[in-house]
Amino acid sequence: MAGPQSVSLVLLLPLLLPLGPIWHAAAQRCPQTCICDNSRRHVACRHQNLTEVPNAIPELTQRLDLRGNVLRVIPPAAFQDLPYLTHLDLRHCQVELVAEGAFRGLGRLLLLNLASNRLSALPQEALDGLGSLRRLELEGNLLEELRPGTFGALGALATLNLAHNALVYLPPMAFQGLVRARWLQLSHNALSVLAPEALAGLPALRRLSLHHNELQSLPGLALSQARGLARLELGHNPFTYAGEEDGLALPGLRELRLEHGALQALDPRAFAHCPRLHTLDLRGNQLDALLPPQGPGQLRRLQLQGNPLWCGCRARPLLEWLARARVRSDGACWGPRRLRGEALEALRPWDLRCLGAGALEDEEEEELEAARPRAPPAPKEEAGAARPCPRACVCVPESRHSGCEARGLRAVPRGFPNDTQLLDLRRNHFPLVPRAAFQGLGRLVSLHLQHCGITELEAGALAGLGSLIYLYLSDNGLSGLSATALEGAPRLGYLYLERNRFLQVPGAALGALPSLFSLHLQDNAVDRLAPGDLAGGRALRWLYLSGNRLTQVSPGALGPAQELEKLHLDRNQLPEVPTEALEGLPALLELQLSGNPLRALQEGAFRPVGRSLQHLFLNSSGLEQISPGAFSGLGPQLQSLYLQKNQLQALPPLPGLRQLELIDLSGNPFHCDCQLLPLHRWLTGLNLRVGATCATPPSARGQRVKAAAAVFDACPGGAARKAKRTPAPRRGAPRTPRKRREHGADKVGKEQARL
Repeated sequence: MAGPQSVSLVLLLPLLLPLGPIWHAAAQRCPQTCICDNSRRHVACRHQNLTEVPNAIPELTQRLDLRGNVLRVIPPAAFQDLPYLTHLDLRHCQVELVAEGAFRGLGRLLLLNLASNRLSALPQEALDGLGSLRRLELEGNLLEELRPGTFGALGALATLNLAHNALVYLPPMAFQGLVRARWLQLSHNALSVLAPEALAGLPALRRLSLHHNELQSLPGLALSQARGLARLELGHNPFTYAGEEDGLALPGLRELRLEHGALQALDPRAFAHCPRLHTLDLRGNQLDALLPPQGPGQLRRLQLQGNPLWCGCRARPLLEWLARARVRSDGACWGPRRLRGEALEALRPWDLRCLGAGALEDEEEEELEAARPRAPPAPKEEAGAARPCPRACVCVPESRHSGCEARGLRAVPRGFPNDTQLLDLRRNHFPLVPRAAFQGLGRLVSLHLQHCGITELEAGALAGLGSLIYLYLSDNGLSGLSATALEGAPRLGYLYLERNRFLQVPGAALGALPSLFSLHLQDNAVDRLAPGDLAGGRALRWLYLSGNRLTQVSPGALGPAQELEKLHLDRNQLPEVPTEALEGLPALLELQLSGNPLRALQEGAFRPVGRSLQHLFLNSSGLEQISPGAFSGLGPQLQSLYLQKNQLQALPPLPGLRQLELIDLSGNPFHCDCQLLPLHRWLTGLNLRVGATCATPPSARGQRVKAAAAVFDACPGGAARKAKRTPAPRRGAPRTPRKRREHGADKVGKEQARL
């Protein structure tokens, strides 16, 4: 007798049967410029120079990939005929405008990727209709402001990525409506001010990324609105002090990252209202002393590496606290001389010789004072006196920002408040920056001189800027820099020289910058990197040379920068991988070579950096051939490999790359014949989407290399390998024990089934 499940199935069968023919009929409408995967309801129309969303996309499509087209504008209701979409990829489509209601009708959409476009604003209702959206990617656009209410319709959103935009200010209630958002990415913007209510209305937020911005002070009041935060990333911001008065109160905070900033002092009670704090990252700041933090009783990790820690008597309370609280720390002593280089964890309080060694204490104090850089003394202000500020400029005492952007100035103005920390002089016109142009600004941390028509910095132009960390000279007419021009800014860590007229790296000038961390020389006219060009860049970690005219990187040219972590050589004219030049870079994590005419990769091309490299970019490099051993030496560290948009018809398997989290092979004209069988087998063993599709022969065009079983099973060894695989048992059939399968006893299996 049929059970209730059988009866239900019989009743539903007439309703279910039409769904298959509906999708099949719709799939026949696949646009000519697209590839339609009927089984997965995916449609890909990548890099086809499309200027509008193609017609005739099957209505039941769930994933639509339009990457690399030229859409420019997303009009209203652009996807209204695709109500079943769950994933929409619009990266690199040169989108400048998203019209109001552009995505209405996409009530099932879970992921919308608008990264790497040209959006400068989002209309109020641009994102209406996306009530199910879980992830929104807006990274790498030109957004300068966020209007309250922009994200009000995204009640289900969990992740919002706004990194690498041009945001300078967050208004109150900027993210109103994001009641389920758990991760907000705002890194790599120009944020200097967060309104006190900027993060209000984010009850589920657990992670906030604000690193690489222009925050001049810890925005404690704004951050404390997101009381559920567990991880807060504030590294690479130029604030010099953090204290209890900043008002940071996050009861659930577990990890706080303040690495590579400009911190010179940290109040012991700065994090007193973060009782669950477990990890505090203070690497790469300017701290020479630190008292034991008060309040976070669960602190177990304190990262201090790269600070000029002074292990004199005043460090004794810290050492005693580290031992008593069992806190792990990785810092090392910068002084006094007798302890230089000693690991903090290896020291004991009595190593500091504080008791009965007054003469020694005095000597070490004098050594410390001599080692500290001195900023010019600030003139005393009379009570009630008006603060100075040049005409045509705005000076804000609360944030210590001064600005004269786009005021038609013909010379660097003088008379700013002496406690100014950020000075914005962008979009004026003064070809010459004279000697001592910023006199009296010894506390200045960030200086913006972009788009000023500057062709020369005179000797001593930066004199007295002992606290300067960030110097922006992008979009000017500079063709060279002298060491004397940069003297006076010994703490400068970030130098931005993009889109100038440099013909070579200003190596001599780097010698005046012992703390230089990141050098940006994108889109200049440098044609060669020669030995000596980086002689002064011994502290350099990031080097950006994208978009120059490089044809050669000579052996030894990168040698002085032994701590280099990021090297961007993309969009140049390099005919081959500069393998010999990569020698001596044991810390390199990221190598960008995309957009060079490489054509081929030779054996062992990346062996010198094989033990450290994590991210390798080789996309859009005209690659036609890759030698079997090209990636030899690269191993467990490599996480991502970008090979898309090349001319590869074949690719050797890469069994040594076991830890890959991402490999992109899309946009290559793979020829799917038996010579590609080893690659097919390797890809089959990866639990990753790789984007590799067959271009030839015609019978295989559009099929995924990973799934083109009909092509590869006909190859010698292909069918045999398939035969060795044990087919999955039918639903409801009992599994055959492994040992019996190995003996090939079908009879046993049948008897088992009968039992």
